[in-house]
Amino acid sequence: MADGCLLYYITDRTQFLGDEPTRRRLLLTKIAEAVRAGLDYIQLREKDLSTRELEHLARKATQIVQELRTENRQLRTRLLINSRTDIAIAVGADGVHLRSDDIPVPEARNIWAHALSGGSHPSARSPLIGVSCHTQADVLRAQSQGADFVVFAPVFEKKDGAATQPAGLAALHEACQAKVPVLALGGVTLENARSCLQTGAAGIAAIRLFQENKIEDIVRGLRAL
Repeated sequence: MADGCLLYYITDRTQFLGDEPTRRRLLLTKIAEAVRAGLDYIQLREKDLSTRELEHLARKATQIVQELRTENRQLRTRLLINSRTDIAIAVGADGVHLRSDDIPVPEARNIWAHALSGGSHPSARSPLIGVSCHTQADVLRAQSQGADFVVFAPVFEKKDGAATQPAGLAALHEACQAKVPVLALGGVTLENARSCLQTGAAGIAAIRLFQENKIEDIVRGLRAL
C-alpha cells in the first residue's frame, strides 16, 4: 500500500455489547486505539444521540485525540464529527463530515470561519471537511465545493445485507478520476482492499474493519498490500 494511503475509522458504538455507558466507554477506548495505531481520520458518527449527548461524547473523544497527539507528536489522527458543524466547533474537533444531502461545503466553512472570528473555537486551524458520496456526480459536486476528501459508498455488499445496492469497483474507478481524494467504504476487508486501491482510491474507510479487530493488526495488513 502506498505510504500516502488514507485510513478512516467511522464509529458505531451500537455494535458493542453491553449497556449504554459500557458502549460509550468501549467506543472511547477504540478511538484511543485508533489514534495510537496511526489512523489518519476518525469520524464520530453516533447519529441516534441527542445534541447534548453527542456533544458530551464528542468532547471526551476530542480530549482523547488531543492528549494523545500532545504526548506523541508523530501521531496525526484528526477527529471529525458527523454532520454537526456546530458540535465540531463547540468541542474543538478537527473538522466535520457532511452527508451527501447536507449543507454545502462552503456553508460549513463559513460557519467555521465565523466561529473563529468570534474567538469561540479553541483551534486556529481551518476545518477538515469530508463528504459522503454515492455517485460520480456527488463526487464532482463535492470537489467543486472544495471538500478536502470524499467517501464513496457502498463499494461492496454490506455484511448486514442492507438494501442499498453496491456501486462496485467500476463505479469507484470512475469516481476516482476526480481530483479530490476518494476513500472507499462499504464491505471493505483486508481481502478486497487492494482492489479498491488499484482503482485509484486514495484510501480506505470502514466501520467494522477497524472496530471489530485490533486496529494495529489491520493497519499492518493494509500497509503490507
